[in-house]
Amino acid sequence: MLRLVILFVVIIFFAFTQNISAQQWSAEQQEVWKTVQTYNQYGQKRDIKAYSDYFDDSYSGWEYDYDVPEGKEALVNSLDYWFKNAKIIYLNITPATIWVKGDFAYVHYYYTSVRESKEGKAEWVKGRWTDILMKVNGKWVIIGDHGGKTGN
Repeated sequence: MLRLVILFVVIIFFAFTQNISAQQWSAEQQEVWKTVQTYNQYGQKRDIKAYSDYFDDSYSGWEYDYDVPEGKEALVNSLDYWFKNAKIIYLNITPATIWVKGDFAYVHYYYTSVRESKEGKAEWVKGRWTDILMKVNGKWVIIGDHGGKTGN
């Protein structure tokens, strides 16, 4: 009986000390995730040109707060407004699913950020996002996305 208890304690110890939920991403998935991280960093830096270069001209996205999907031109106008009136002082993104097949991919991920207004007011924001990507001339670009704030 004592051996059984010791075995149980050892199993529990290893279960809690090992990251059993960590996913192993393939090279393709890692490449797509690196792209998502890169354009999110450009967004955090408020580099509208570098960020919008990752959006294909065919892009259509739908944020939770919007009544209808928007195309690339509306996205760039929206980014121009937000980049002038707020900044992201903290951003963390965590992948949930990365699916890749040929020249198409989608990524579901969670985000947590702190946005600061021009007036210096900080707001914690967390949410979910899905990016749909297509590889064009060797570069992953966004053709669609959906998501937004889920609560604080």
